[in-house]
Amino acid sequence: MNGESHTTHDAIDDPRNRDIKIYINGELLHRDQAKVSVYDSGFMLGDGMWEGLRLYNGKWVFFDEHMDRFFDSCKAVSIEVGMDRKGVLDALNRTAEANNMSHDVHCRLMLTRGIKDKPFQHPSLSRSGPTLVIIMEHSKPVDRLHERGIRLATVPQIRGLPMSQDAKLNSHSKLNCVIASLQAEQAGADEALMLDPHGFVNTTNACNFFIVRRNEVWTSTGDYCMNGVTRQKVIDICRGNDIPVFEKNYSLYETYGAQEAFLTGTFGAQTPVDEIDGKRIGSGERSVTSRIQALYRELVARETGMSRI
Repeated sequence: MNGESHTTHDAIDDPRNRDIKIYINGELLHRDQAKVSVYDSGFMLGDGMWEGLRLYNGKWVFFDEHMDRFFDSCKAVSIEVGMDRKGVLDALNRTAEANNMSHDVHCRLMLTRGIKDKPFQHPSLSRSGPTLVIIMEHSKPVDRLHERGIRLATVPQIRGLPMSQDAKLNSHSKLNCVIASLQAEQAGADEALMLDPHGFVNTTNACNFFIVRRNEVWTSTGDYCMNGVTRQKVIDICRGNDIPVFEKNYSLYETYGAQEAFLTGTFGAQTPVDEIDGKRIGSGERSVTSRIQALYRELVARETGMSRI
């Protein structure tokens, strides 16, 4: 594989992001002054949960679905959020207003168990209460990814079993995904295609993964991947528009022979895949992916009260 490397999170450079204000536990600080303690459990152990959200036309898209996942994840690991959904929404809107942001904005909402009394693992040592951080940037995906597509490499690193670290936890601890990214980069690809514990195609290091075969849309069973909000919206779009869609086990054999493939995520929506392990996917014609992209844009426009996005 040759060529310049890209990721699904490549964004158009925006100089306004050099002076953003970041929310930390109720304070809004210039990015140069925004700091958390080295004793914070998120920094020390990756002990925290996060969400990525998009702001269009002054509205947080699919806010309820993101909060379902966020609050469920925090409950699963016994982190008290310290506020209800309205409190989170107020904090998001306050941060957006402080930054004069209303459209094409990406937000990373992060909550950790808080500052530890001592630099050790046990959660009971986090006694200060949680740390809530909100980073917002003017952020629009680069067009070239949708034109060229992303290059994937299958990697040895897998998304694990629920009894090791459940992939449905959107946790700060992303080491397995970082390792997968490194393996893909070393293979000359943009990002990693990760298998599940049984060897079936699962997800990428950053996004959910779909293929198209005989005009049917396939994705993994969902047992070992992030319960992506965009993933579910694509499944719903297919079901509502007579596009056959299946959550199922399938192998690299079916993947290499697919007519199309694409990734889903909050930032990039649907990103086409150009090649996997050096093998070109399909002929380059992406009619099913393009239709899903158009239907998704219509859905977001309806959600945000816009004529189009």
